[in-house]
Amino acid sequence: KIDEVRPLSMDVGLLPRTHGSAVFKRGQTQVLTVATLGSPDMAQLIESPTGEESRRYIHHYSMPPYSVGETGRVGTPSRREIGHGALAERALISVIPDESEFPYTIRLVSEIMSSNGSTSMASTCGSTLALMDAGVPIKEPVAGISVGLMTNPKDKKQFVLLTDIVGVEDFGGDMDFKVAGTKNGITAIQLDMKVDGISDEIVEGALERAKVARAMILEKMHTLIASSRPALSQYAPKVHMVKIPVERIGEIIGPGGKIIRQIQTITGAVVDVKDDGSVFITSIKQEAVDKAVAWIEGITHEVKAGEEYEGEVKRMMAFGAFVEILPGKEGLVHVSQMSTGFVQNPTDVVSIGQKVKVR
Repeated sequence: KIDEVRPLSMDVGLLPRTHGSAVFKRGQTQVLTVATLGSPDMAQLIESPTGEESRRYIHHYSMPPYSVGETGRVGTPSRREIGHGALAERALISVIPDESEFPYTIRLVSEIMSSNGSTSMASTCGSTLALMDAGVPIKEPVAGISVGLMTNPKDKKQFVLLTDIVGVEDFGGDMDFKVAGTKNGITAIQLDMKVDGISDEIVEGALERAKVARAMILEKMHTLIASSRPALSQYAPKVHMVKIPVERIGEIIGPGGKIIRQIQTITGAVVDVKDDGSVFITSIKQEAVDKAVAWIEGITHEVKAGEEYEGEVKRMMAFGAFVEILPGKEGLVHVSQMSTGFVQNPTDVVSIGQKVKVR
């Protein structure tokens, strides 16, 4: 019918090795979207006339010839693919969590498996499902739909709006009005017209049709997956952010990068220090991240009188023992503080490499 959305089917977690995946099918339009999570230093760098900028959320759209039953070259993305990818990216950018809350670079790739009308809006729906499957805590699910138009050539005031247009309605119709958004509002629109202009009545009608269709699609998506998964895929990198004072960045890096290299070599984690004091620690293994975080927090921790530490005896002197309480920080335990009685030689009480509790 003119106000009906074609049959919907969707699924998440189809691909076992990816960080997140989803298939969204609306009629003969079918999209497979794959989500990949990376460390913050994997953000896309873009050179522009105004300078260099980076993007941590990226959406790529691919529509190979076989999706419309044709043969052809597959390679460099076309102008249309770049445009559709940008539209679906724009539709979700407002619900992507802030870097301080979710310190990952996120890349989505939407592969059009079969196309018959509005693949860009199907990519938006597929992107939402893939992000939720990957465990990205998006603020709200986003869905999209396309509304078409047929006008009477002799009387422009006579028109019919078409919800969820198929390829032939797009080709033969007068409008392709793509609307994406959440249950609370619109996040992106794109309008293509073949007529000189459209009236307020058409715009209002199209937005209302899109709202009804969007709500129905969001409800179906909610039935499949109600919220983002609580945990990331076991194959996704683990990223942790530590905030340190800017004046202490040098202590983490060390002379000629000695300390940061040592942290990375011993723990196996990747450490990325930003100018604002944000330190991102990344590894596939959680224990490597935890070890590096503890090391960095130890370097920047202000030691205060009265605090107790589990330390390791590093050096022995005639007057006492030097104990490492934090990475690179040692303190002297004087012989007079080693026992309630008289201590002739520190070696009578402790030995090098011994773990001791100190205050």
